[in-house]
Amino acid sequence: MKAKTKFGIGIAIIVVTLSSLAFIGAKESKTYYHTVAELPTLTSAEMRERIRVGGDVAPGSIQHRAGRVDFTLKEADKTLQVSYVGSDPLPDTFKDGAQALVEGHAMPDGRFVAEQVQSKCASKYEAAPGGVIPADGAQTAPADPRS
Repeated sequence: MKAKTKFGIGIAIIVVTLSSLAFIGAKESKTYYHTVAELPTLTSAEMRERIRVGGDVAPGSIQHRAGRVDFTLKEADKTLQVSYVGSDPLPDTFKDGAQALVEGHAMPDGRFVAEQVQSKCASKYEAAPGGVIPADGAQTAPADPRS
């Protein structure tokens, strides 16, 4: 076999292998966002996909168990029971009333098993409403986005 033919076959194998790895990686990392209200309407095929769901942590619902943390997400009048089984520690801002985004899989029994949890405490990061000056009278200038 000629050297050019061997080189062409080698290049083809490398291109096919890299393309396959890219396709598989993109497919496995794909995550769909759904609301708490949408979860009961998902088909069984959609339930097997990786899903993100956002909502507020219901007050008094956080329970630390062996190997997991159970809590309830609520959005409007709908609730979702969540079990966090990830290996990363929960964020410091994860507490009652915090906004949370969970990523994992919906179970047929209506529970959600999360491998990742992100949260933020909205009141901690919001600007003062309507440009109200704080009670101490100090007026702060907004940060310059160019610096």
